[in-house]
Amino acid sequence: MTHLASTPFRRALCGLATTLAGLLSGCAGPSVQDYAQEQPVLDLRDYLSGPLTAQGLFTDRSGRVVKRFTVQMTGQWQGDEGTLDEHFRYSDGTTQRRVWHLRHLGDGRYVGRADDVVGEARGESAGNAFHWTYTLALPVDGRVWNVEFDDWMYRMDETTVLNRSAMSKFGLHLGDVTLAFTKPAQAASQAGHHQD
Repeated sequence: MTHLASTPFRRALCGLATTLAGLLSGCAGPSVQDYAQEQPVLDLRDYLSGPLTAQGLFTDRSGRVVKRFTVQMTGQWQGDEGTLDEHFRYSDGTTQRRVWHLRHLGDGRYVGRADDVVGEARGESAGNAFHWTYTLALPVDGRVWNVEFDDWMYRMDETTVLNRSAMSKFGLHLGDVTLAFTKPAQAASQAGHHQD
């Protein structure tokens, strides 16, 4: 009878256990602290200040593009309190406005509110990344659905931030929003640098 505790078998089990542990830890998803050493730093008080533009699209869970849009934004900050006034124009000709009221809590943590946000958005920044989650009340076919957003932003250079949001309801993935933010180079160079 084979001795299951033999050295080769133990090595195989250890290797399998290590692989499974790696796979399971991978399922947890990234932490914003994973990007703490990445540059350039994304400080919302600097980047979301002054005029910005963005282009984006919605994709359904199969990856099909269902709507494209552009956004004209203006951000303003007084200390740790800020507003971001967003004007959306969609590919079907419709428009929308959202005004975010943002507050920096220190240590890279932020909260935010808007008229169509259920409760409060909560997020954290580290290095070139910002991650926050919130629930958005979205009108769909005459009804309002509360949709969960898992939102990641990454600063690519002085003027560009890429943004990807996963949308879900009842734990089911509905689709994604992809955005590219652009800040005028002159505004980026004039932005102040805040310290936590």
